[in-house]
Amino acid sequence: MSSYLDKQANSFKGNLASAAAKLSNPTSTKAVTTKAASLALPSLAPPSPSPSAASDPNTPSVKRKRDAVPDVPYSQPQLTGYGAEVKTQMTFAVEYLKKKGEDKTITEIIDHLSLRGYTEEHKRELADGLRGHPRIDWRPDGSLSEQTWQTGMYSHRPIIPGVKDATSLLAHLQRKTDASGVSVKDLKDGWPDCEETLSSLERQHKVLVVRTKKDNLPRCVWIDDASLHYSVQPEFHVMWHRVPLPSTDDMHRKLVSVGQKPTSEDPRKNANLGTKPKTQRKRAGKRGGKATNVHMAHLMQDYSGMRR
Repeated sequence: MSSYLDKQANSFKGNLASAAAKLSNPTSTKAVTTKAASLALPSLAPPSPSPSAASDPNTPSVKRKRDAVPDVPYSQPQLTGYGAEVKTQMTFAVEYLKKKGEDKTITEIIDHLSLRGYTEEHKRELADGLRGHPRIDWRPDGSLSEQTWQTGMYSHRPIIPGVKDATSLLAHLQRKTDASGVSVKDLKDGWPDCEETLSSLERQHKVLVVRTKKDNLPRCVWIDDASLHYSVQPEFHVMWHRVPLPSTDDMHRKLVSVGQKPTSEDPRKNANLGTKPKTQRKRAGKRGGKATNVHMAHLMQDYSGMRR
């Protein structure tokens, strides 16, 4: 077997030498020699990883495709500042004026929204929209005879205007002609830090405050009269709690005896009603569906009774 391989190797070398002698160009000779050597010698490429190594998550050679995380999350939009639409920019402008609580020019609003690079038509449309916004007050410049989109001052118009301290709040509550209260949420729109003042007025019995049960936060405010508040001595509190209260049955019996109708039913009747056995509800029968094949009724008749 070895002699056969030797013969094949010697034959290949002879053919290679004769081919090299026929070529006069040394560069071509080198290329042919290199090509022949690459065919004769085995490939030195690195071995491919085994299936077990490829499936091993701890293999540090090649990162798996499913583990590759994109640099930019395409599922979420990129930050685009204050938006390109005029209505979106108007919303941010209202929040800006509400936060500042003072008059601002349209130039200051444009600088805050980073709109210097926009066209003049876009800025004029924003100014016109702010002037007609229900939550914005625009005050024209009195020194000018003709107003443009760049003139005037803009300020936030709260839901309850003019209420920013204890005095203005009491005046607003006294001007109300109905028994409705003032929502603290609407009050905070123009007076964000009003909770401390509300607590002080409540201790002075000038306002009535309804608070949430969970967080004890003010929810609604009504006017109160401090002259109607009287302090009761502690001994009277003790005496009041010592007064024995009749039972529910006795109160119901006494009211019925004097011809008065109790505000609630007799608890004994409710107890008797509670001992009644439960009746099983009957199931409602299935309703027949609407027939849609009326035109085929003559084909669906039962002719089995006509058999001989």
